[in-house]
Formats: sequence, C-alpha cells, structure tokens
Amino acid sequence: MRHVGGRVEVIAGSMFSGKTEELIRRLRRAKIARQKIQVFKPRLDTRYGHQKLASHDGAVFKATPVENAEELLDLAEEGTTVVGIDEAQFFDDGITSVIQILADQGIRVIVAGLDTNFRGDPFGPIPVLMAQAEQVDKLYAICMVCGNAASRTQRLIDGQPANYDDPIVIVGASELYEARCRDHHQVPRD
Repeated sequence: MRHVGGRVEVIAGSMFSGKTEELIRRLRRAKIARQKIQVFKPRLDTRYGHQKLASHDGAVFKATPVENAEELLDLAEEGTTVVGIDEAQFFDDGITSVIQILADQGIRVIVAGLDTNFRGDPFGPIPVLMAQAEQVDKLYAICMVCGNAASRTQRLIDGQPANYDDPIVIVGASELYEARCRDHHQVPRD
C-alpha cells in the first residue's frame, strides 16, 4: 500500500485493549512498504523503556520521547510519510493542532491513546482527535471481573477502586489498573 496524502487515524480504548499493539502493527506495515516513519511518545511514559513503544504483550518499536506537542513538530523530518504517536492522552491540548498540521502536510498520522480516564470521563485531547480523524478504531479489553468486553480502565489502590478525587495521571500497568466493563467499573466518591 503506497502512501497517498495526509490523514489521521485514532486507535482508542481502555488499558489492555491492544492500542499500542495495533499502532505497532500499522507501523510495521508502513515500514514493509518502505515508508519513512517517525514515532513519538510522551517523555513521562517510561514504563517499558525510554526510547521505545512496548505493548503489554511484548511487541516493541523504537520511539522518540517528547516533552510537549510543539517539540514533536520541531523533530518532524523532511520526507517523513508516517508519524506514530502513542499515549496521546498525556500530551497537552496543542497536540490536536500539531496532528492537523502534519496531516495537512501529507503525512499519515496514527495516534493511540486512552479515550477515557479511570473515572470514565473523556481523557485529554483524545475525544477531539477522534472527532477530527478520518479513521477511528475503538478497541476493547476483557473485564477482569466477568470476562465480558471492557471499555473502562479501573484504577486500584491497595487492591481497591481509586476514589473519584484521586489524581488523574499515574503512570503504571497491571499493578495499578484493570480493564473493566461498565457493570464492574467502580469510582467511589467520598
């Protein structure tokens, strides 16, 4: 598949739904097609290494950590045809403009991120990106309580659901979070 024109693709869903795995799959296909690829992630995401994307199942892809959306624009190289961005919910709202600029320059931008936070509320710039994208894929995990499709991320503190007023951003994986369906997602309010 040859690259033709700019576009935005968003891969959204809860934790453990396979967002990064799908992003890596699309990037690998672009690499096979000999397209010039650049991959970025927020600097604060150091769970699996500083300069790589990693899915929970172990798939990896080299990535450049950036502090903010503007830095991503500064690092975009001439001739790049595909830009991958992981964990986009952690970027400032300026990421929406940066992504539109890249797409308007003829770049295929593939974005992965959580569409809701642990409270079940829209998370960062992802809902806006979903509205602006040419393609949106919402992925689902498996509820850790009942085994049904899970669209929510349950944060746990000492094995118990986090309170609504707890901080939104705490970077972690299975020790802090579980995938849950609507029926089993709990966010107690004090």
